Amino acid sequence: MAVVAGTTKAYNTVGQAEDVHDIIYDISPTETPMLTMAKRKKASAVLHQWQTDALASASSTNAQIEGDDASFATATPTTMLTNYTQISRKTVIVSQTADAVRHYGRSSELARLVTKYGKELKRDIEATLVSSNISTAGASHVSARQSAGFGAMVVNRVFGSGTGTNTTSTVPGYAGGVWVLPTDGTAATFVEADLKDALEAAWTDGGMPSVIMTNSRQKKRISAFAGATAFDGFGVAQGKAQGVVIGGVDVYVSDYSDAGHKVVLNRYMSQSAVYCVDPDHVFVAWLRPIKDEPLAKTGDAEKRQLIGEWTFGCDNPDAHAQIRSLT
Repeated sequence: MAVVAGTTKAYNTVGQAEDVHDIIYDISPTETPMLTMAKRKKASAVLHQWQTDALASASSTNAQIEGDDASFATATPTTMLTNYTQISRKTVIVSQTADAVRHYGRSSELARLVTKYGKELKRDIEATLVSSNISTAGASHVSARQSAGFGAMVVNRVFGSGTGTNTTSTVPGYAGGVWVLPTDGTAATFVEADLKDALEAAWTDGGMPSVIMTNSRQKKRISAFAGATAFDGFGVAQGKAQGVVIGGVDVYVSDYSDAGHKVVLNRYMSQSAVYCVDPDHVFVAWLRPIKDEPLAKTGDAEKRQLIGEWTFGCDNPDAHAQIRSLT
């Protein structure tokens, strides 16, 4: 059909209103499993310290001669462990004009950025907790203090073999007052025998690691273990059974836990490690909880910093285990 001459069309009108969704779409993940799981404690110095102890091995030959005089062995002292606090920060600066003009999806640009950077700060802390970072005291005006992560602190280490014949290291990564990372083995494929050995190592020491924390790659390998089974009643609706494909494992049941071990995905973990975590024995100690602090005004802009000081700890590293050197 022909368009009548003189018709005003949208192509040539002036002053059309913008068509913009009044919302900002952000699907960036914000879950922080280790930070959420860890107990919250208070730190009072930049060097946070705690002690561990262990009972002597049980003896089946503790039989004494009747009337014998007592003898005494030297008692083993407690072990002092430490970790340094780490300062984590995000900074924001927004001109007053940028905060005054109208924006779609938010009433204040400053508030949007403070909220956004607060989420980023939590993710940074989570990434440190599940890292293999070593601890360092730092140096004035040169380098920052740094908290060790789970990978450096856990002493029960199984190095992936790909064959089920594992090398287990129980040599502590703590030496000279700092956590150091031992040398890993040759990279190999993660197999179920590795996980069983790690859980056994923690259980033998007295730990009950109810959480298996892993990245996406090793999670797929857990889901492919030969014994994986699905819940029989899954997918029944309105009297008609529906076909359902089960492609994941949420709980791993081993010889070392009647309740099983919850398999938790962590986006910030190395692809070459799997952690067996006892939630009762991990903590984050805060010297300064995260605060939103206004900074001194020096011009036509608002300045903020989100800052906190904290440290991570496994109050008894023997309660946990990890599998490392995975392809």
